[in-house]
Amino acid sequence: MGKIAVAATKTVLKTAAKAKATYPAETDPKVEALVREIIARVADKWTMLVLEVLEEHGVVRFTRLGELVGGVSQKMLTKTVRQMERDGLVMRTVHPVIPPRVEYQLTALGSSLGEAFCGVWVWAETHGEEIERARVAFEKNGNPA
Repeated sequence: MGKIAVAATKTVLKTAAKAKATYPAETDPKVEALVREIIARVADKWTMLVLEVLEEHGVVRFTRLGELVGGVSQKMLTKTVRQMERDGLVMRTVHPVIPPRVEYQLTALGSSLGEAFCGVWVWAETHGEEIERARVAFEKNGNPA
């Protein structure tokens, strides 16, 4: 992860910590539903991979996006980018040529979501060895993998 992403992650984490400290005990049901929906969506591996590819490569044609994501079917990629477009995370541009040229790029909203999830990356880097030790200990105690 680049220095900019790390700095953005630290900013997001500090902001989240401040917000949590002032967060009311009772939450707005609409906000709670939205948060649950967003978590479910971005927990989907294809969404996260598309976010990562578009962040790294900028404007990408549909076919190239599929190649860069890797292992995704055309149907699943179509479903993923349509949902991301619906949520305002990506912008789809269709160029009126034959055959049509379709390109995708992250919106500012999509970029900000990617920045927010950089925190997970930083957390994994920080705690990776600890997780591995816990897994080894778990399996060593006779628990199946």
